[in-house]
Amino acid sequence: MIGGFAAATAFFTRIPIEVPARAAWQIAEAAWAFPLVGAGIGAVAAFAFFLAQLVGLGSWPTALTALFAGLALTGALHEDGLADTADGFLGGRDRETKLAIMRDSRHGTFGVLALVASVSLRAAALAGIGDMIHAGLALIAAHAASRAALPATMRMLSSARSDGLGATAGKPRARAVIAAASTGIAIALTALGPIRGVIALGLAGAMVFAMAALARRQIGGYTGDVLGALQQIGEIVILLAASAR
Repeated sequence: MIGGFAAATAFFTRIPIEVPARAAWQIAEAAWAFPLVGAGIGAVAAFAFFLAQLVGLGSWPTALTALFAGLALTGALHEDGLADTADGFLGGRDRETKLAIMRDSRHGTFGVLALVASVSLRAAALAGIGDMIHAGLALIAAHAASRAALPATMRMLSSARSDGLGATAGKPRARAVIAAASTGIAIALTALGPIRGVIALGLAGAMVFAMAALARRQIGGYTGDVLGALQQIGEIVILLAASAR
């Protein structure tokens, strides 16, 4: 379990952590730990939100500070996936072209617009929440639950490439998928409350499912970029649901 958690932490963050040899085999082995690492990332962002409010920053600067803290910790891993996926899906004419565009490290117009939309929507949601406690809990719920959905996607879809993350990550076991989903749901319901939590999870689940189905039609499966896009969609939807009046 320690090895799996270390592997998930090393994968999702820039923390220089040594991964035991067995845990380095395939990231799918650590799928159960995805929401736990996500909750930790959300807690760091929540702490940054608290510090920004403590020094008297306004609602928008405070929200952006929390987001940038998360970006610094993760190295914008998922944001990069979102941008590449937007460029590929919207800019490619066929499967091969889409995959080639997604592999290109440069971002095009669709990718930039996707990044602007992601940051703007999340910042607006946090600024709308305003309250430090509620915003902090929403961040923890969003980061945990959005990553809890990734193991199910990795199990349901095939890799769209013969190489890359999708091919080397492996397929999570059913018990790891169930453990990740259960943990993400429990964290979200605890942080957001039963009613708002169910609404947020239902909306996020529907959006992630729709995106996974789109990926199957567009490129025949998933890639690491698609997983990043799924995480971003889940995080955005949960934060927006948490900010609803």
